[in-house]
Amino acid sequence: MKICVYAICKNEEKFVSRWVESMKEADDIYVLDTGSTDNTVEKLKSLNVHVKTEIISPWRFDVARNKSLEMVPLDTDVCLCTDLDEVFQPGWRKEIEKYWQKNTTRAKYNYNWRLDENNRPIVNFYIEKMHSRKNYHWTHPVHEVLTYEKEKENTIIIDTITVNHYPDDEKSRSSYLPLLELSVQENPKDDRNMHYLGREYMYYKEWDKCIKTLKRHLKLKTATWKDERAASMRFIARSYKNLKQYDKAKYWLNKAIKEAPYLRDAYVERAFLEYELKNYKNVEKYCLKALKIKTHTKSYINEPFSWDKTIYDLLAISCYYLKKYNYANYFNDIALSFEPNNERLLNNKKYYNEKEDL
Repeated sequence: MKICVYAICKNEEKFVSRWVESMKEADDIYVLDTGSTDNTVEKLKSLNVHVKTEIISPWRFDVARNKSLEMVPLDTDVCLCTDLDEVFQPGWRKEIEKYWQKNTTRAKYNYNWRLDENNRPIVNFYIEKMHSRKNYHWTHPVHEVLTYEKEKENTIIIDTITVNHYPDDEKSRSSYLPLLELSVQENPKDDRNMHYLGREYMYYKEWDKCIKTLKRHLKLKTATWKDERAASMRFIARSYKNLKQYDKAKYWLNKAIKEAPYLRDAYVERAFLEYELKNYKNVEKYCLKALKIKTHTKSYINEPFSWDKTIYDLLAISCYYLKKYNYANYFNDIALSFEPNNERLLNNKKYYNEKEDL
């Protein structure tokens, strides 16, 4: 079996050594560099990576991905598209060889999109960037999708392969908004990109545009995935909250809870809202409702704050204001188990202990 890795990059020399070490189980590694001005290309070549440099103008992620895929030989059995800020856990090749069949066209595997400071997964979902060499191409200017050109795929799940994502938080994502606007312009009925565009407006604090775009998303006939619909509702609520229109924020959070009652996220966002309004009894109520949900679904929709220290931190502070000092201490200790060196939580612990002694 011939397995090849392919990627695009620009100015990522600090990730090169770690990434290549992670990918060395492949037969060959191919990288399209899109204009690095640092030592990325030199470092890749020194590690026997096949590198080609090409400036993509105007910039589109799908065009760059397709050009990098073109570098992969046609006799390759399995293609693995990755980014240089991703690290595969060792042994991934033998798992491909174990599960991949002659009629397999694509595989899903575990993706830890966000990890905490102890390298524990906070957001985990299946990613599907492993595929056969022929009959695939990338579409959409940003948040690009691997698209199959024939009628029926044969997709398998390989749960024994895991990749960890260690993003460069200093890297600019300023191109995303205009590319998402272009993507929606090209295909206004694509529910996925409409959701992403609304979310991007929220990131830019364009609250009215966010609300308008996500309401458009919810009206699309193809917008049927409840997790994503609930996320759009949450983002609408978050926008109304920032506009100080709290009743509308509550309305949309209630809709999000009803849409996907099996997800923690809307309950936690409602707790945030009640906290801002100093309704500590309701903060406690919605946090406890969130904690009743034990299943962490494999979806990119999951918010890190639903599975890290946040719920316990909110409960501790709310219990303090409700004069439930023992509970405040109890929940703060759980929050500290996630972040043992968090200075604020440590100071809160001292304060809760003092109140408990009164």
